[in-house]
Amino acid sequence: MAKPASETATLHYGDGEFAVLKPGRTVICAVSGKAIPLETLRYWSVSKQQAYAGPAEAFQSLGLLP
Repeated sequence: MAKPASETATLHYGDGEFAVLKPGRTVICAVSGKAIPLETLRYWSVSKQQAYAGPAEAFQSLGLLP
């Protein structure tokens, strides 16, 4: 379930870092829909500009897992 807009950040994902475009406490996983606290965000796609809750979701996004 997605967090209220006031808590959801908007980010620009770069190589090894991200920039906060709109402040918030979390982002939403593109695969699972789970809220990810910014302090624990470790997986994202620069080309797709998407965040992932963990490595399984990142691999699933690439079509490497069912």
